[in-house]
Amino acid sequence: MTQIMLIAVVVMIFIVVFQIAKASEYVSVLKGEEKARKQTNKINAFMLISFLVAGLAGVWWCNDLLFSKTLFQQGAASEMGQKIDLMLYITIGVTGVVFVITQILLFWFAFKYQEKDNHKAYYFPHNTKLELLWTTVPAIFLTVLVVFGLKYWFKITSDAPKDAVVVEVTGHQFGWEFRYPGPDGILGKKNYKLTKGANGLGVDFSDPASLDDIHVSATMHIPVNRPIQFVINAMDVIHDVGLPHFRMKMDAVPGIPTTLWFTPIYTTEEMKIRSDNPNFVYEISCDQICGRGHFSMRGVIIVESEADYKKWLSTQEPEYYTIFPDKKPKNDKPAATDSTAKQPSLAAVVEKK
Repeated sequence: MTQIMLIAVVVMIFIVVFQIAKASEYVSVLKGEEKARKQTNKINAFMLISFLVAGLAGVWWCNDLLFSKTLFQQGAASEMGQKIDLMLYITIGVTGVVFVITQILLFWFAFKYQEKDNHKAYYFPHNTKLELLWTTVPAIFLTVLVVFGLKYWFKITSDAPKDAVVVEVTGHQFGWEFRYPGPDGILGKKNYKLTKGANGLGVDFSDPASLDDIHVSATMHIPVNRPIQFVINAMDVIHDVGLPHFRMKMDAVPGIPTTLWFTPIYTTEEMKIRSDNPNFVYEISCDQICGRGHFSMRGVIIVESEADYKKWLSTQEPEYYTIFPDKKPKNDKPAATDSTAKQPSLAAVVEKK
């Protein structure tokens, strides 16, 4: 029923516009085509000026009304994100000034140089100086902006600092999986042929480095004021790791691991205060349409103090023991957070296996 009503409304609008056009045509015939055309030009010229004023006022009003609801109001939650915000402000400033100037000139010229009996149009086919000016100046500005963008891109995709926390992020339809290296600080190998049953990530447990790795779903924990490196994968189709509050994003491509790193500067609790939202959470979203359930592909990132992060990490059990609970030593304790800690029980399990 709703679709029929929409179709009927569209048809009625088309009929009304068509009838107005026909009526205007009949009026121009009665008045004389030349006189009607000149009157129409004057009306159009004043309408263009009115549209210019109303449009600029509307842009200002929308900015004043909606800016507080954007992520800019909260500020970037990472060090690199702050630089990206600055770059974006510069880009908006440059392009915004150019936009306002060109639009004012465009509409003003349409009004000032409307057709009049005592005006004669001046036409010139070529002007080298003018063409060099409007080509060179934009090229210089755009080159500077591109250089800034490349600089930041190379920064976030370069090697992370040695003290960075490494988190493997794997996307699939329609959710996120996170894997942390254990006390050895090394992520174990994976093999897609091993992806079955409880081993959804295809972790190769014949690799000793994988035995202490920790696997969590949906919610990621990371420490504040410490570099975080993401090693990004996809299990099925192309996804995209979107981190709007950190101003980061990176494609997750099946078979081609990608990386990025950033340093969070506000904990989740601090952002609740900054955003004046007691329900605030950092979000990891999929920014690439990946199927019918794309809208639901969302994860949560908890940014906390170093102490709280280590406390959480100490409560996590290696994935190997969750998949093979019978291999877990009876006196085994939760994985230690000290990167120098050793787990002889895991090595013994490998030998037995």
